[in-house]
Amino acid sequence: MTMEEILVSGLAELGVPATAEQLAQLRQYYALLDERSKVMNLTAIEGEEATARLHFLDSAALLKYVRLNGKTAADIGSGAGFPGLVAAILAPEAKLTLIDSLQKRVAFQQEVCDTVGVANVTCLAGRAEEESALRESFDVVTSRAVARMTMLCELCLPLVRVGGVFAAMKGPEPEEELEEAARCIRTLGGGKPRIEKYTVPGTDAVHSVVIVPKTAPTPAKYPRRFAMIKKQPL
Repeated sequence: MTMEEILVSGLAELGVPATAEQLAQLRQYYALLDERSKVMNLTAIEGEEATARLHFLDSAALLKYVRLNGKTAADIGSGAGFPGLVAAILAPEAKLTLIDSLQKRVAFQQEVCDTVGVANVTCLAGRAEEESALRESFDVVTSRAVARMTMLCELCLPLVRVGGVFAAMKGPEPEEELEEAARCIRTLGGGKPRIEKYTVPGTDAVHSVVIVPKTAPTPAKYPRRFAMIKKQPL
């Protein structure tokens, strides 16, 4: 199967619509990712099929459970752009901010945006816990494969506005992490989480989206510095 066939089939299975133009943008994204990965450490996943399924379709699964079009969203620790850049391509009416601590990854994200013609993205080099100007300013904050929930919630929930959601993309069994993070979620203004599980199309991989609603403002003393978050999770 070609990458386009894999994406058409997989996106249909997820119930996420895509136009021919969006498929062409994902193809251009892959070409850049493949080229730059030869000189940069962007991803361990290689090849058209693996990238289409384990990066593009896995990222697109977010849109099955969280509406982004017409909303503001941030992707924390976005790396090579998963799920943020995929979401930006497939939800062009959303306004995305991608935040990563490494300038070279942010430069790659910007190159993708410029090359494929994505105008609804801001690529930002920085640390989530230090972006005080963005506090409680997003409808949706997401993160994929960055940290355990106890740390992740303190990095992400302060950026979500009350009434918005934090959507963490996780593996097949996030229940233990969620239980561990229950106090942290309450402390930071989060409500009762729900878990949505899905199978990545064309694979046996079961992944999850953990959706935490923001029900109250985050106390001003959070987030703490990263060293403290890591040393003493809430």
